[in-house]
Amino acid sequence: MKSALCCFVILSALSQAELTKEEAVKMTGRIYAEKAGERSLKMKAASAGFKSFEVSAAGKKLKCVGKLYGEAEAGKRALYISMHGGGGAPANINDQQWNNQVQLYEPKEGWYVAPRAPTDTWNLWHEGHIDALFSKMIEDMVAKHGVDPNRVYLMGYSAGGDGVYQLAPRMADRFGAATMMAGHPNDATADGLYALPFRIYMGGKDAAYKRNEVAARWGEKLAALQKERGGYDHKVTIYPEMGHWMKKKDAEAVPWMATKTRKAWPKKVIWGKSGKRSERFYWLGGKPKDVIFASVEGQKITIKGAGKDELKLYLSDELVNLDEPVTVIVDGKEVHSGKVARTKEAIANSLKQRLDPKMTATAVLEFKGAE
Repeated sequence: MKSALCCFVILSALSQAELTKEEAVKMTGRIYAEKAGERSLKMKAASAGFKSFEVSAAGKKLKCVGKLYGEAEAGKRALYISMHGGGGAPANINDQQWNNQVQLYEPKEGWYVAPRAPTDTWNLWHEGHIDALFSKMIEDMVAKHGVDPNRVYLMGYSAGGDGVYQLAPRMADRFGAATMMAGHPNDATADGLYALPFRIYMGGKDAAYKRNEVAARWGEKLAALQKERGGYDHKVTIYPEMGHWMKKKDAEAVPWMATKTRKAWPKKVIWGKSGKRSERFYWLGGKPKDVIFASVEGQKITIKGAGKDELKLYLSDELVNLDEPVTVIVDGKEVHSGKVARTKEAIANSLKQRLDPKMTATAVLEFKGAE
């Protein structure tokens, strides 16, 4: 591996004993099976086929009610996370909204799960703890209940729609598609939606907080981003005659989402600044302050916007051929040229950070701009 050039330093490349591609695949399966076996998501029977369960993370508990629809082989099932409305209201009002959400939509196949927000604040679905709770829920459902991590979908109504606007861009790498119903984005930004199919449904008469006007503007914003950068698969549907309640016309989004699968290793990633940033976004990691643009062409990885920030590259043969040299260009400067070894440590750390068998990194490269 060649040392970093032009004011960048390589912090680490996890240089343990190198694994072959076949060894890395076997090691990933072995470590994932061990960690998945440690998960214990217990469901209790509720009513009409619904089951209740609870997820704990970030010092909070997330109560959930879910139901398995249709037939699918274990490991290939879909998961729909459906967020209720309310927010900034007494607990009994939010409980009522939750109960409504539990039976609001019915997919033909997959787990439909309606969580109850842990708080009753106005921003109940985009507080910082939600990311960790949803990540834990997804990982548990994959490990214990046959969900395909590439077939996880996010949706929400009213205040739940607020959550979709916020969470979809910052957690885009967890979902196959996302749908926003009758919500408001507040301070959300759309950059992170580059690789995530996204739909907006709104009543034309839903004028509270100017939701209808804002939804139309988001459509214009996404169209502009798509024209400029490519990507940004989106559609905005505004029903002129509808108010805040769309009489389930928006339910057409459910079969649409079912046609989408997550791009776990996209060749182009745009890491936005929407709300809280996770420690990993697709194959990027670290602590960047600005929007990061990253792309892969053959064996060359190009990153723009990093500045002097610490960044990590989570690599896999799904992204580049790790048997061949990899070149990394950051803000116009070559910071690495050479092979990056697959290691057991990289695999174990990846699965410890995120128990996702289809996004497991087998090699990691870390660097930082010099002061």
